[in-house]
Amino acid sequence: MLNSILLQAETGAAAQGSQWSFWIMMILIFVVFYFFMIRPQTKKQKELQAQREAMKKGDKVVTAGGIYGEIKEVQETTFIITIAKDVTIKVSKDSVFADVADAQQAAAKEDKK
Repeated sequence: MLNSILLQAETGAAAQGSQWSFWIMMILIFVVFYFFMIRPQTKKQKELQAQREAMKKGDKVVTAGGIYGEIKEVQETTFIITIAKDVTIKVSKDSVFADVADAQQAAAKEDKK
């Protein structure tokens, strides 16, 4: 009888320890997930948003659909982009990226200075 009581007490203590280890592991998994997945993505989104806010008339851009053009007019949430002579389109700021070739040329000019 005494053996069964001691055995139950030991399994109860082991269950408490495993419960704490479960919560510690869950917290560690969340921390790792945050630092390797969530934080870099939010940092990248902030940089992209800052880049879009810095775009101005005359910048060369590429839309999410792959259309190359030059910004003709900047509005609150959209850009008017010239894609050919006398052809303009209105696109959301969220679907526009800086033209990589244009960015490389600008970087090369800054390096020469």
